Amino acid sequence: MPVTARRPELSIDQVLALRTAASNLAREFDGTFGPETIERFLHTSYDEFADRAVVINYLPLLAERFARQRLRALAKVEGKAIMGTPVALFLCTHNAGRSQMAMGLFSQLANGRAIAWSGGSEPDTRVNPAAIAVMAERGIDISGEYPKPWTDEVVRAADVVVTMGCGDACPVFPGRRYENWAVADPAGLGVIEVRAIRDDLERRVRGLLAELAVPLD
Repeated sequence: MPVTARRPELSIDQVLALRTAASNLAREFDGTFGPETIERFLHTSYDEFADRAVVINYLPLLAERFARQRLRALAKVEGKAIMGTPVALFLCTHNAGRSQMAMGLFSQLANGRAIAWSGGSEPDTRVNPAAIAVMAERGIDISGEYPKPWTDEVVRAADVVVTMGCGDACPVFPGRRYENWAVADPAGLGVIEVRAIRDDLERRVRGLLAELAVPLD
């Protein structure tokens, strides 16, 4: 997905925060990627959120988190890092409900034995509050998650791509395993309806983990 080239003027605090983020990523990916690649991924990640961020002060943190995920994905795609655990990517339209709940359920049930990522074709500005509430009932906190797009390297790094309602906008790359889940969209629904969607997703996530031969506690 192309990134936007437009960017609001950065404050001094944001500039300093981005420098800190770049230093953090440089230490983590030392020997894997050079400074130019890290800077490019960090700043394009920042641009992904700049036009729709609700809290501007969080932008450098969001950019660092997203850049980290993208760099890990790129390292896998380019054979610079061997990830011994399966990676599942959950995609929907707004990355605010279904894909976030599926990622949370997958991560909890896999307990480190598999990795979950998520993304959306038209990312919203925040995660659905009803989705946050019903996930909290299961002891899963997705309140700190954030809607984000998918990128080519993230899709290519996934072992299985699960799509939910993004239609023709969903990315298709040869060699990836794809599944389409017909799961209701929680947008605009209350907690009772979203709770049923969560339970549907849990059944599907458990089935996927079994297919991936990921043992559950």
